Amino acid sequence: MEIRKMRREDHRVVSPKLNEWWGGRQMSSMMPRLFFDHFHDTGFIIEEDHTMVGFLVGFLSQSEPDEAYIHFVGVAPEYRERHIGRQLYETFFHKAMKEGRAIVRAITSPVNKASIAYHKKMGFEIQSGDGVIDGIPVSLNYDGEGGHRVLFKKVLNQPDG
Repeated sequence: MEIRKMRREDHRVVSPKLNEWWGGRQMSSMMPRLFFDHFHDTGFIIEEDHTMVGFLVGFLSQSEPDEAYIHFVGVAPEYRERHIGRQLYETFFHKAMKEGRAIVRAITSPVNKASIAYHKKMGFEIQSGDGVIDGIPVSLNYDGEGGHRVLFKKVLNQPDG
């Protein structure tokens, strides 16, 4: 498998996979073309035999110079449990550290228990919020009315010397 930087034209490949890989949930609106146009330097595609099997879209915060943000990660269902996500996250962590970032943030929906578990496994901590859903701290109405979100933070280990 090969990991490469995302390219603008990858939007045509990633977009149709979103709803499919999320079991029919309508996710494609969460990944507009602008991410591919403006953040392709911090987005990554993993391929096997020139076929995309996973992707990560992230960016370096312009407002918080010590932070980076992971916006969206997807792995083809038949490739899950093969450490594809871990490889993508670690590639992003390395890029963030190289750019002088010490913190990576991400969010997910409180109904996405798999995402919550995965972020915790990857070393993210759940941030306190102003509410609790199913025992998980959430930021209520983070993404508008009813758009409750679990907020994550990971402090990156800076390389020695």
